[in-house]
Amino acid sequence: MDLNLKNKNVLITGATKGIGLELAHKFAEEGANIIFCARNYKLIQTNVNEIKKKYKINILGKECDITNYSQIVNFINDIKNTFNGIDVLINNAGSGSNETIMESNDEDWQYYWDLHVMSVVRLCRLIVPLMKNNGGGVILNNASICASQPLWYEPIYNVTKSALVMLSKNLSNELIKF
Repeated sequence: MDLNLKNKNVLITGATKGIGLELAHKFAEEGANIIFCARNYKLIQTNVNEIKKKYKINILGKECDITNYSQIVNFINDIKNTFNGIDVLINNAGSGSNETIMESNDEDWQYYWDLHVMSVVRLCRLIVPLMKNNGGGVILNNASICASQPLWYEPIYNVTKSALVMLSKNLSNELIKF
């Protein structure tokens, strides 16, 4: 299938396993250049080598904790030095929590808020100007069915993914004019 993605630059967060890794393969299969980040350096290198060999595309994989703003800035600077902008941003990084509201602590709430919501805000603030300079782009935020049908044992995940859905709607309203 040709989706007109040849030589498009696709940034995927959390692409060393699961949905993110599968997305990296599918976009690479379409000829897109792949840029991704995750926290596991060994998996990053393994996946970079595998994807580059299999699809013969340009690829950049970097270790980056997207809850850390300075690491995000450094990652984006590496992208600017390697690629001519970003065409597609897929905010995929995330993980579940497993505690009730009464069992959880403030640190857990803050961590998942930073992971699922603030990382997306920060990445969009840094990448949207690059997209505008290139005439536009696409932002996809991976939420969850838990945003509307919560699981009893993952309240933090449910709440932060709900916030991500609302963030996506607000971002869409703000950026539609571009």
